[in-house]
Amino acid sequence: MTPHANIMSSFTMTMGSFITIVLFLALLIQIHGKLGMMMMILTTTTKSRRQEQHGLEIVVVICLRGNGFMMNHTLFMIPHTVHLLRSFLIAKRMADHTNSISSIDGSLLGATYQRFNGKDFLRRYRGKSIMFEGDSLSLNQWQSLTCMLHTAVPHAHYTLVKTGGLSIFTFTAYDVKVMFSRNAYLVDIVSESIGRVMKLDSIEAGKMWKNKDLLIFDSWHWWLHTGRRQAWDFIQEGNHTLVKDMDRLVLYEKSLNRWAKWVYHNVVPTKTRVLFQGVSPDHLNAGQWGDPEANSCKGQTRPLLGFKYPGGPHPAELVLEKVLRTMQKRVYLLNITTLSQLRKDAHPSVYRGHKGIDCTHWCLAGVPDTWNQLLYATLIQN
Repeated sequence: MTPHANIMSSFTMTMGSFITIVLFLALLIQIHGKLGMMMMILTTTTKSRRQEQHGLEIVVVICLRGNGFMMNHTLFMIPHTVHLLRSFLIAKRMADHTNSISSIDGSLLGATYQRFNGKDFLRRYRGKSIMFEGDSLSLNQWQSLTCMLHTAVPHAHYTLVKTGGLSIFTFTAYDVKVMFSRNAYLVDIVSESIGRVMKLDSIEAGKMWKNKDLLIFDSWHWWLHTGRRQAWDFIQEGNHTLVKDMDRLVLYEKSLNRWAKWVYHNVVPTKTRVLFQGVSPDHLNAGQWGDPEANSCKGQTRPLLGFKYPGGPHPAELVLEKVLRTMQKRVYLLNITTLSQLRKDAHPSVYRGHKGIDCTHWCLAGVPDTWNQLLYATLIQN
């Protein structure tokens, strides 16, 4: 009996009815292929004592990719305890929204490149470990990659483990670990008697990064938070006097410079390849793309055309590129910013599963799949 069958055999009649509805929706979507680039995430929690004891919440995930670079589809279930997919990624994609992502990123690349091959990816990284280190946009890409790889080998056994801020998806037949570690700033924030202090000269989390075969870093989104969403009370650089705040781009550059030092002192290029995800843009201000009738990504149904974003380069991306140019050890920039800036239509928007509008994260399937297409192309071409 397969793992899926083992899980489903324990469901109550109510859960069985729920799954029937989901399968019907999957069949309906499959018949009406125009709904191609879409992911539906439907969650339910059973109330049995056994499941409450193990904190089990079943997440039903339908991965459908049509018109893009993935033509496969699959239906699988995972324990919610590993948080593979979060509720804010609920995506509603209509038929007239389904412009091919691959045609957009292909035109931006301006060259022929190898399309994503999940089996080949797993073979190349057999016995190796991949770690995504960053914020919720890094989580977005990790979720996408695990789904794309699972779609390529839907019957392959896997395990999912979450410990604190570390999630590990292991394809046991290939001995490939795809990990995500939540770390929004890369540098440390420690609790002291005066409050939370950001230490710009300290990266204790780097102990976890050592000896990985592939490291993919990300940081920017949380640097803009202020007020109660700000994660620190004071900032300290070396033995200098503590300050409460500073220009966020300056602060971002200082943290990246400290990260660059960590790479220089700890990465062995023959063992570990290092990439930086690049800056994932938001679409909170429609003025940036010149739409006087819009306020944000809400209601956007088409990507921007062309090769340049009307709002210009992202300031944080320019800072990131500046730091990477000064590094003595090679780090690949996964330059996802411009192609993502053009996708004002690709956010969860009002379909995030709770109140509010999300113009920061991305629907799955969607833009992060394109990031992983570019990741794959980078890995096999270099």
